Amino acid sequence: MIDSNIAIKAEDVSMMFNLSREREERLKEYIINLVKGKLFFDEFWALQDVSFEVEKGDSLGLIGVNGSGKTTLLKLVAGIMKPTKGRIYTDGSIAPLFAMNSGFDSSLSARENIFLVGALRGYTKEYMKKRFDEIIDFAELEDFVDVPLKNYSSGMSSRLAFAIATLVHTDILIADEVLAVGDAKFHKKSEARMAKMREGGTTILFVSHSAGAVQKVCRNAIWLDHGKIVMAGPSAKVCRAYEEFCKT
Repeated sequence: MIDSNIAIKAEDVSMMFNLSREREERLKEYIINLVKGKLFFDEFWALQDVSFEVEKGDSLGLIGVNGSGKTTLLKLVAGIMKPTKGRIYTDGSIAPLFAMNSGFDSSLSARENIFLVGALRGYTKEYMKKRFDEIIDFAELEDFVDVPLKNYSSGMSSRLAFAIATLVHTDILIADEVLAVGDAKFHKKSEARMAKMREGGTTILFVSHSAGAVQKVCRNAIWLDHGKIVMAGPSAKVCRAYEEFCKT
């Protein structure tokens, strides 16, 4: 039984991937070798025995070098993948921000994509109409509302994705490197937006290579290395230890 105040709980979570030892150039060769039992794999544990919990309305940052398991953990919490071992519990609606243009159709305009993503997330057309101007204003796309996204820069698409995800209600926001794109002005707006969401009761699970960004956005943090928790606690303390490690 989970405490009603807990939004996210991971219990001894491990995730294993099979890595092929040999590169198969063609699908036909892959199928033949698979049938003959000639495909060999190495086990790769992206996460090992990870446990933590996040209270509703709290914020947790994940830091670590590339390949430490941060994004894998986010995808498990979002329900995109299932853990090899252990269990993950979540309570409430989830808005995942991995690829910043996730859910978009590049042939459609910003206007059309706003209603498309809203529908995919279960919001009515009337609800999205009420939030439409706020989304466009936050994304600073007033002059590009009816331009197809295939003509957008990556920064423009990212601003639109962030605006949609954070201007509609969600219980849990899962954000992967959302501050890695855009200029300083956008970063500041994004940090303020997430702070406002947190004050409104949204739980935030946040990944960034920037220890400074984690400290600004999150109250607590977990430092991952090779799929294992190195340290967990207040974000300032964890980020300081991580930065010292990176200097060595």
